[in-house]
Amino acid sequence: MITDNDRKEIIQLRLENARQAIKAAEIMKENELWNSCINRMYYACYYSVTALLIKYGIEATTHAGVRQMFNLHFIKEGKLPREIGYYYSDLFAKRQSGDYDDFILFDGELVDSLFSGLYTFIETIEGLIAKS
Repeated sequence: MITDNDRKEIIQLRLENARQAIKAAEIMKENELWNSCINRMYYACYYSVTALLIKYGIEATTHAGVRQMFNLHFIKEGKLPREIGYYYSDLFAKRQSGDYDDFILFDGELVDSLFSGLYTFIETIEGLIAKS
């Protein structure tokens, strides 16, 4: 059983991991490493979502489980807009494809179209964590 103090520390660690993943994504973008950029974008979102789940005492042990619990407890309940859920699911699918499928090569146009949503996503999750 983790204490409230431990929980707060874990949440802060996950949010810091998200910020570091954003910085890595920015570096990947600058260097036109598109697949790696999408990977880091996804992980920035993943770390922030896991922080949110921890904040609310919701457990998930896999990436799919994190996505499922996020959608169930925050999107379907209307605590967050559906667009946030779609964005996260889209990044998850693209990261999976870019990491594991052959001949998947993302491009700068796609990365650019997704990048502004990254900041909105992280800010939205951090805002919900701060509110409660």
